[in-house]
Amino acid sequence: VEILVEMVDNQAKANIHSAESRKFIAPLGLTVFVWIFLMNFMDMLPVDGLPVLWQVVTGDSHAYLRVVPTADLSTTLGLAFAVLLLRFWYSVKIKGAGGWAHELVSAPFGTSKNPIFALILAVVNVLMQIIEYVANTVSHGMRLFGNMYAGELVFMLIALMGGAAALSLSGVLLPVGHVIAGTIWTLFHILVITLQAFIFMMLALIYLGQAHNAH
Repeated sequence: VEILVEMVDNQAKANIHSAESRKFIAPLGLTVFVWIFLMNFMDMLPVDGLPVLWQVVTGDSHAYLRVVPTADLSTTLGLAFAVLLLRFWYSVKIKGAGGWAHELVSAPFGTSKNPIFALILAVVNVLMQIIEYVANTVSHGMRLFGNMYAGELVFMLIALMGGAAALSLSGVLLPVGHVIAGTIWTLFHILVITLQAFIFMMLALIYLGQAHNAH
């Protein structure tokens, strides 16, 4: 726990230069990392475990249950959108509404003393800023979703190997392959779920750090 807290604190100091902001953002980063890691780690549970339990609880033999929250776009894009709202909040808090508005119309291509050119550049700058915010947010959520969704599918495909043995006499070795492939993928996937939680946290810190910096 101490190593984890120190790691997040160091990353927060590297990206957020305001000590006042770090009082909120550093604990937030730690919460995001642990929360996403635990949601990702649900992929380690048996594929049929929670769905069968859900069917018992609801009494519906056809009850539908997706176990891994981060393998659903609703979760990952929701988290990414929350980071976007925080970026807006800190942009206004640090730079003021006027300062942030000026940044939106003057970055990245600057402005001009000529009123016509200044208006054209302002429109282009605003469009570029919108594209940047949208692209950052969508990629932030899609990256986590894509990796976890793919991992979930691989676990399901491996699980089918055991079930396929019942369909033919030649498939008697499939359960053995199921155990071997499932073990290998589980060990590899532990690295994936940890890395994806770390990447999401780091991007959140980087984006919030950018909200503190002037263009």
